[in-house]
Amino acid sequence: MALQFVVDSLDAVEESARGLYVEADGKFRLNVDGYEDPAGLKSALQKERDAVKAAKTQLADAEKFKGQFDGLDIEAVKGLLQKASLDDETRLLAEGKLDEVVSKRTERLRADLDKQLLAEKTRADKAEAFASRFSDKVLADSIRAAAIKAGALPEATEDIILRAKGIFTLDENGEAIAKDSDGEVAYGKDGKTALTPAEWAESLREKASHLWPRAQGAGQTGDNGGKATKKWGEYTETERAAIARDNPDLFKKIQATKGT
Repeated sequence: MALQFVVDSLDAVEESARGLYVEADGKFRLNVDGYEDPAGLKSALQKERDAVKAAKTQLADAEKFKGQFDGLDIEAVKGLLQKASLDDETRLLAEGKLDEVVSKRTERLRADLDKQLLAEKTRADKAEAFASRFSDKVLADSIRAAAIKAGALPEATEDIILRAKGIFTLDENGEAIAKDSDGEVAYGKDGKTALTPAEWAESLREKASHLWPRAQGAGQTGDNGGKATKKWGEYTETERAAIARDNPDLFKKIQATKGT
């Protein structure tokens, strides 16, 4: 027997279901919360049915929407959406603050340019420092060779190089060029030719004679009328250099005594 909403007597209701009814106005009605009449209950049931139907429709739409994103990296999409929501420039554009956006972009460009300029300057400074060290070495070698050719003491070459640094510089071709106190090209004795390291070294010999070996007579060098009285190994390097400069013939004779 189906349950009825309102009955005149509980005799018409199965005994097991009589506890579900309450008496009201001499009749017995099914004790349903919020019950007023069968039509109201039907309306409530219909609302439930409509809600279920709407939920099913929403679920179907959600499945359809989800299918449109099959194969996409959802986490990556979330990251992009989050970035877009947090991007300061996007926010400013949305607010119509174009001038502020341009200003910020200009600041970034200026910062990047400053960084590039600093990097270029650092490289240029390193290159210049390297070129300076190389230039100093080339100049020193040029002066040293001129000093030795002029007969200066080997141990005096560093002193001569220091003196030359205030006079000589290297030109763009790597040649040693002498400059006067006004920064103009210094000329040699003829007044026409630029002063060379060799000519300068010779002139220094008169001003700083202590940088050259002392002049030795026949007795000092063992000349004895042009004859070698000492063998090669008995002369010092300084003595041999002086004899080679001042008496080439004697130097050849002394050289002939090598190994004897």
